[in-house]
Amino acid sequence: MATAKVGDNISFNRDGNSYEGIVTVVRENSVIVQYGYNKEKDEPITTIVNHKNYKIAK
Repeated sequence: MATAKVGDNISFNRDGNSYEGIVTVVRENSVIVQYGYNKEKDEPITTIVNHKNYKIAK
């Protein structure tokens, strides 16, 4: 399995929903992904995804 790099688009599932986002940080066992933007708080929506739980989008 290929590990995502910073700037890659990935797809992942969370709570039964499918999301796509951009990798912002790569760690040993996971990546931090920005997958939206909260206009009310004026900040990005991010989450941590284990390397086993995403696929690199093309």
